[in-house]
Amino acid sequence: MITNLKQFTEFIRSNATGGSILIVCVVISLIIANTSLSTDFNNLLQLHLGVESGSINLQYTTLEWINDGLMAVFFLLVGLEIKDEVLNGELSDIHSATLPVFAAMGGMLIPAGIYALINSNSPTINGWGIPMATDIAFVVAIISIIKSRVPQSLQVFIKALAIVDDLGAIFVIAIFYSAGINITYLLLALAMFALQLLFNRFNVRYLAAYLIPGLFMWYFIHHTGIHATVAGVLTALAIPHNVKLGISPLKKIIHLLENPVNFLIVPLFALANSNINITESLSGGHIVNPLSAGILFGLMLGKPIGITLFSWLAVKLKLSKLAHDVSWAQVWGIGQLAGIGFTMSIFMALLSFADAGLQNQAKFTILVTSLFAAVLGYVLLIRKVKI
Repeated sequence: MITNLKQFTEFIRSNATGGSILIVCVVISLIIANTSLSTDFNNLLQLHLGVESGSINLQYTTLEWINDGLMAVFFLLVGLEIKDEVLNGELSDIHSATLPVFAAMGGMLIPAGIYALINSNSPTINGWGIPMATDIAFVVAIISIIKSRVPQSLQVFIKALAIVDDLGAIFVIAIFYSAGINITYLLLALAMFALQLLFNRFNVRYLAAYLIPGLFMWYFIHHTGIHATVAGVLTALAIPHNVKLGISPLKKIIHLLENPVNFLIVPLFALANSNINITESLSGGHIVNPLSAGILFGLMLGKPIGITLFSWLAVKLKLSKLAHDVSWAQVWGIGQLAGIGFTMSIFMALLSFADAGLQNQAKFTILVTSLFAAVLGYVLLIRKVKI
């Protein structure tokens, strides 16, 4: 119990600080996008880096290296945290896990349904995955500010909910946001994954035995048509959790990755993808259209409705139990806070649309909606209304 509490405290502290850095990077990116620096910054993002020779193609733009390369490391950490929670954390006990699982399901299905309903006869229907996501760094940053005013059980609930939400996002990306599959590269990627599983089976504890095949798997998956970040998740599944022979390799790599991901990779993603020209976004009807409405209502209404409704049904059907110190008003507040989509929502927007105009429109709406969700969620949670 003490160990779990210590891990949870470290998780809160790391993500809270990372969330603060994330906010600073968003502000910097917006300033750059709306000043004379925007041209030079966009040129930097489009600069080609890497090597290309013969059958090897490793030359991509700076933006692609961030979104496809560094974000694979982000998904590696997400996968490791999910595995750790399932094996030895808040999701390891079926009684404790059911409520956030049901809540996350509602928090994904209802927003996606609202978006799809609004965009049913629109070319932007492919963005239905955008309002499904929750940005755990921003959410935890806000929870850390008000943690003395909300019960710890509620803090654990939002952490578990966000982790299940991330798992859902991974499945959506892998299944629905992938291009045509190249079978040759897919087989090569699966061979790398099989090699990792073989190392796991024989209790190989050297991280290099998993990370090196993981790099090759990233390259192969990048050329299959499936988004390359899936390689991070598959590598996470293969890394052993066994602690009988000493320190768990899974725990070790989580601690190695937490700071680089929270303090470097996610802020870099925000810096590269928040460069939104506000004047252009406010003109030309960008804020009154199915795409913006779908994201706005999906995150602002779909999230709290889905999370609260599915949680209530799970409790009423006796599939789960609500902690005695948590009210339904607080569950709604958590649902409202989960409307902060930011990192994952922007990532989904980039996968949904090839058109830069639609991407910027979606990013602007995500930014504004996430701000509203953060403020409203904060206000609701500090009021301590008992329902």
